[in-house]
Amino acid sequence: MNEAAVDTASPAPADVPAVADEAPPQVSWRRTLRRLLRRRMAVIGAVMVLVFLGVALIGPFFAGSSTKLGLTDILAGATGEHWLGTDDLGRDVLSRICNGARVSLLAGVVSSALAMAVGVPLGLAAGYFRGWTDSVLMRITDVVLSFPYLIFAVGMAAILGPSLRNVIIALAVAEVPSVIRVVRGETLVLRQQDFVQAAVADGTGDLAIMGRSILPNMTNTLIVKATVAIPAGILGEAALSFLGLGVQPPQASWGVMLTSAQQFLAQDPLLAVFPGVAIALTTLGFNLLGDGLRDVLDPREL
Repeated sequence: MNEAAVDTASPAPADVPAVADEAPPQVSWRRTLRRLLRRRMAVIGAVMVLVFLGVALIGPFFAGSSTKLGLTDILAGATGEHWLGTDDLGRDVLSRICNGARVSLLAGVVSSALAMAVGVPLGLAAGYFRGWTDSVLMRITDVVLSFPYLIFAVGMAAILGPSLRNVIIALAVAEVPSVIRVVRGETLVLRQQDFVQAAVADGTGDLAIMGRSILPNMTNTLIVKATVAIPAGILGEAALSFLGLGVQPPQASWGVMLTSAQQFLAQDPLLAVFPGVAIALTTLGFNLLGDGLRDVLDPREL
């Protein structure tokens, strides 16, 4: 009786994988924030992003209407009433910049979020299950990636029709293959780690392994990927609106403002400078922030 009890309580054989205590180190967000704050360019990028987020959220409430016509103030310079002057229809340029920031950031953030929502599960499935699932998803991804990002987005927007909603959809679909590639690559690496193999040996279900063991350990990569996808979406929205496939007048958009400014470059070149600088600074801010996050979230530095 005692021998049976001893046998039952005896330890498992040495070749059975240990419990998943060999997972990659978890991110200490306080330490990561401190390391990020020590990187000057990343801090500058974060400040630029926060400024434009503030402009997009509260700017339109203070700048006034972006569609109000002022036929007596056409192409007027900067005044106390119009800090950045007016356009060819007498509309306040500062107000249109603020409203355009809302449109551009909305397009960039939402299209990036949609691309991640679709691409992350597909990338996980391709990298984890392999076989025909991986083959089918990768061949579809290769077909889409054979087209340049903006060319594919232009084609999608032309099919769907000009509107902000369709621009967001087109940009999201164009970004999904890139997300799938990144997530699949991370999954292939993590799938071979000991903590995942231990979960498999323990009888954990596939969905639980992907959701609890693999996905949390690629959070760093997904954050960096999102900060890269957002400026691409902002540039994509501006390009599509510039081509007449995005936001339609009189709604304000930086791309629409650039289109309208073409005819008046000789008379008032600042009409093109202001939205162009806004696009450049916003995308630069996100890129600087993304570079900083990529460095501080590198697993080798944790």
